[in-house]
Amino acid sequence: MKATAWMGTDSVKVIDVPDPKIMNARDAIVRITTTAICGSDLHLYHGYIPAMRKGDILGHEFMGEVVEVGPQVRNLKPGDRVVVPFPIACGHCSSCQRGLYSVCENSNPNAGIAEKIMGHSPAGIFGYSHLLGGYAGGQAEYARVPFADIGPLKVPDEIPDDQAVMLADVFPTGYMGAEMCDIKPGQVIAIWGAGPVGLLAAASARLLGAERVIVIDRFPYRLRKAEEHTGAETINYEETDVLDTLNEMTAGRGPDACIDAVGLEGHHGNAAMYAYDRAKQVAKVETERPFALRQAILACRSGGVVSVVGAYGGFVDKFPMGAFMNRSLIMRTGQCHVQRYTRPLLERIQRGEIDPSFIVSHRMPLRDAPKGYKIFQKKQDDCTKVLLKA
Repeated sequence: MKATAWMGTDSVKVIDVPDPKIMNARDAIVRITTTAICGSDLHLYHGYIPAMRKGDILGHEFMGEVVEVGPQVRNLKPGDRVVVPFPIACGHCSSCQRGLYSVCENSNPNAGIAEKIMGHSPAGIFGYSHLLGGYAGGQAEYARVPFADIGPLKVPDEIPDDQAVMLADVFPTGYMGAEMCDIKPGQVIAIWGAGPVGLLAAASARLLGAERVIVIDRFPYRLRKAEEHTGAETINYEETDVLDTLNEMTAGRGPDACIDAVGLEGHHGNAAMYAYDRAKQVAKVETERPFALRQAILACRSGGVVSVVGAYGGFVDKFPMGAFMNRSLIMRTGQCHVQRYTRPLLERIQRGEIDPSFIVSHRMPLRDAPKGYKIFQKKQDDCTKVLLKA
């Protein structure tokens, strides 16, 4: 089959690889119809996530048709149309039983590697390095899905792929980012990043009752999309001071909650700070550029919530712990527990409350995946989200 493989820093290629096979009784094989390039895939593309190997198959956002199931998978059958959550979860460990699927205790066969960096291991993830299991990803024609009796969600025929595939990651992630803010009527929510997750976090904050949503980014086309599709107010951080502007917009109080939807490759209008973090990254004494996280902490009203759904991989410098502790802030974070959200969010789509495919800007065949990575990484052609059709 054809699959998108990581070939080294800033290099992917569509190559021929063996078709996946059933390896365990709870496996399924899915013929992929639609997959996507995620912003966190760019962290792999740029070489910021450890334990990648040449030839690793990328992709953790995918859906398609079941073609084969293991003997213990009784809730799916060949021909079923499914969307597959990106965290791989057993469904039976203590974390899964508490709905914390992205920290499943049984799905990362390389847990020892992750424990050296993180203390304890999170769940395995499709196509996201050997640190998180070394599983083949879904930017391919077929994928093996472990624990298929737990993860995949059947999708009704009337829901198009472009909507349903958003349930694999970005829609649940954006929704969880907003949900962690404990939104109350009348509140103001600020969101750093107008990429796919940030846009869907803004839409989700609206669904959950926020009175005002403010989105911060530097690309005018992304800010326009936030305004047009979520009703958000916007700040271009290259044109104005973010903290001063947020204080003006909130009468000096600050937003009630702040969502970091940027993660480890943040950009910042402050050239000196960008150079500082970039130099430390190159020297491998810091793994992140946490501009958005720092600003979110400083901007948030005292006693407010900082929700972090942007992906981080290691260590940050100049973390404003004094502000965080002295101002009684609350931080909530995590890779999304997607299995918790797929069904209720599918129901919201079915009721017409939201069409998450508004974030999609490009559709192309799987063979064009290298082009898709390039235009997404370089923000060319007003790119916000690339779907690949296998």
